Amino acid sequence: MTTARATLTRDKMLGCVLAGGQSRRMGGGDKSLMDLGGQSMLDLILARLAPQLTDIVLNANGDPERFERFELPVIADPVGDHAGPLAGVLAGLAYAQDNRPGVTHVVSIAGDTPFFPQDLVDRFCTAVPVDRPVVAMASSAARLHPVFGLWPVALRPDLQDWLETGKNGKVLAFVDRHDSIEVAFGTDPATGLDPFFNANSPDDLTTVRNALSQHSR
Repeated sequence: MTTARATLTRDKMLGCVLAGGQSRRMGGGDKSLMDLGGQSMLDLILARLAPQLTDIVLNANGDPERFERFELPVIADPVGDHAGPLAGVLAGLAYAQDNRPGVTHVVSIAGDTPFFPQDLVDRFCTAVPVDRPVVAMASSAARLHPVFGLWPVALRPDLQDWLETGKNGKVLAFVDRHDSIEVAFGTDPATGLDPFFNANSPDDLTTVRNALSQHSR
């Protein structure tokens, strides 16, 4: 007789949207707040994330009032100055540990990727064990997207030490220190795009607008 493996549940998870990315190739400002025809990138991201998780925070540096209308906690990087996505992950882990005692994992979401999978959280939940810390990372088309990850809160001390002592800021460099698993996703069925298509340039914004226009017909 086999025993069903316990799986992580949504109530043990906090969503952390890395919303303060600097859009240098688009002239500066927050990519997540750029207009896409009446709604921002962050509007689209939260519309995808809200049905998956109810506990969500935004990670962004600078004046938090620019995100006021979203009515979500805004947490800054606890180390460095725009130190990259790992600093945002650490912000989420620290917030969870300090403010959400029941939360064991943080899901990180890139703030410039509006078509990420609608089953991202559920797939992460079923991929990792609950009895030991394992990082889950999303992939598509045989390519890893480590900014979309599931991070055990228990890794907070190690990540904090990693960043404070000036170690490599690349996400995979830190992940390689720990057990990890890849969770693969297919094409977004509504748009036909890679679900982790991210908008880094004006041409990318045009692609997003066109996809939204076709989807709304």
